[in-house]
Amino acid sequence: MEKAKVYFTRVITRESLIKIYEALGCELKDKVAVKISTGEPGGHNFLNPKLIEGLVSKLNGTIVECCTAYRGRRFDAPEHWKAIKEHGFMDIAPCDIMDEDEEIEIPIEGGKHIAYDIVGEHIHNYNSMLMLSHFKGHAMGGFGGALKNMSIGVASRRGKAWIHTVGRTKDPDELWNLTEDQDGFLESMAEACKGVKQYFKAENLAYINVANNLSIDCDCDSNPHDPEMEDIGIFASLDPVALDQCCYDTIMNSKDKGKQSLVNRMLEKHAIRTVEWAAELGVGTREYELIDIDK
Repeated sequence: MEKAKVYFTRVITRESLIKIYEALGCELKDKVAVKISTGEPGGHNFLNPKLIEGLVSKLNGTIVECCTAYRGRRFDAPEHWKAIKEHGFMDIAPCDIMDEDEEIEIPIEGGKHIAYDIVGEHIHNYNSMLMLSHFKGHAMGGFGGALKNMSIGVASRRGKAWIHTVGRTKDPDELWNLTEDQDGFLESMAEACKGVKQYFKAENLAYINVANNLSIDCDCDSNPHDPEMEDIGIFASLDPVALDQCCYDTIMNSKDKGKQSLVNRMLEKHAIRTVEWAAELGVGTREYELIDIDK
């Protein structure tokens, strides 16, 4: 497989976000879903609505989310809607909680853990999807980027439990009582990504990671650790595996003295396993060419 192109800019503005999307040379058509994390109330590191407003408008996109598997403010749709409004996303674009009504199963070819992914039925309303991800750490996955947004992020509440428990339960309340299988969980995320890619087809997907507010904790944390690293920039690719590999490499090789906590989190949770298994499944390649669009 030839190297994937990963585009990069150090500038984090609404204009640069549009510029890096245009550098991809793709055209997401028809009804476009923009998958983000709208953030757990109490947290503050999620992508700023003003930052993403221009790109979402350019795509005539709908911001999409799904309910969480933990019992926070976003566990049920009514409170989740309130959180989306409080965080300002309803002010910039139409929004949709994809699993608000029903859910469906989408098949996964070649997985060793889960044979299907469970997603909200509203996924049927969209022809293409932009994974607009905030790259940061994560207490369970080590880091969250395009692959986590594509798997856990797109999964319904029961789908999240299914992935987290490596296909052992769909009950969110049961998942926290099961013995952890860390690599199985990471590989199940990769398998869910394959299901989403098969559903939309590669030409109808694009991926952007915004590497700012680099906390070791996810936007699902209502009380995240303050970032210790400086902001890095925006990365974009048509290959989610190459994109996350590039972001991982950038942090591991960074000269920023504040990186160590995030590095430790990624190593402790064996975060790279999701990238490795996604590559083995054919979701993408770990080999990439980094293209600086500021030059």
